Amino acid sequence: MKSFWNNYPEIGREVEKIKKNIIKNAKCKDKVIENSIVELVESGGKMLRPGFTVLASKFGEYEEERAIALGSVVEMFHMATLVHDDVIDDAELRRGKRTIQSKYGKNYAVYIGDYLFCLCFKTLGSTSSLKRDIQIDTKVMSRICLGEVEQLNSRYKKDITIKDYLKRISGKTAELFSLSLYIGAIESGCDKKTSRLFWEIGHNIGMAFQIIDDILDLTGDSNKTGKAVGNDLLEGVYTLPLLIALRNNKEAFDKVLKEEEYSKEEILEIIDLIKENGGIEKSMEIANKYSNKAFKNILSLPENEYRDILMEITKNMLSREQ
Repeated sequence: MKSFWNNYPEIGREVEKIKKNIIKNAKCKDKVIENSIVELVESGGKMLRPGFTVLASKFGEYEEERAIALGSVVEMFHMATLVHDDVIDDAELRRGKRTIQSKYGKNYAVYIGDYLFCLCFKTLGSTSSLKRDIQIDTKVMSRICLGEVEQLNSRYKKDITIKDYLKRISGKTAELFSLSLYIGAIESGCDKKTSRLFWEIGHNIGMAFQIIDDILDLTGDSNKTGKAVGNDLLEGVYTLPLLIALRNNKEAFDKVLKEEEYSKEEILEIIDLIKENGGIEKSMEIANKYSNKAFKNILSLPENEYRDILMEITKNMLSREQ
């Protein structure tokens, strides 16, 4: 995290305060829950979403206490979804480290995820616009959950359309990026037009981010990504590169795609076919379209140093290799 925010010390200091605030709020009688949350906070994540909340807050009347509370809520939302994701996926590693469910079991992991959601609403109680924040956040939470359910229901299905995929990642990933920026803007007193623009920026960033993540799942270095190559395929999750390749040459996949677990050799064969049939190249084109929309929208924000920081960070995160 420090290396990512190193060039933006003002934002980095606020992000550090958000981490400390989450750790403070995580204190409870059950030390497994408390220590697990501390481990999640300190696991090496970039803290992108709370950083975005702080950045958007700088466009209005910045109040540190409120920005820290809202940034904490956004990050705890994110952490809770990751914990529950790992339970559903039976994942052993997250960011190259053992997951909560692999260390303490699925039951404990579910409760830890639930506890994080509770902490979100507890923290929202410290902000002045409690009713509005809860309404916004519960809508986002429901969309994220529906996105996850749609992914679960679509496992090993070859008839998933590109439109289905885009709708799924809009809920699963983009919603939280939108919330991160929107809630920082609206709570700092930005007007509706500016706040809505932040929502659109978050949506386009989130869409590009997830597509790039899905590309890296097939082409990335497992030592950098912290997960096995083709991990989505191993779980039966068919993402944009495969869906595009299927559309381009369905017959090529008739013998290799099935409705059960794949071996490592089969995964590598599918990845080769995806590359041969334009899945990676076309997916990157679509990711770039979302990235360019985000860049264009950022340039429509009021001109200040924080707009420049947001642009630079967005370019860095959407050109990542891990």
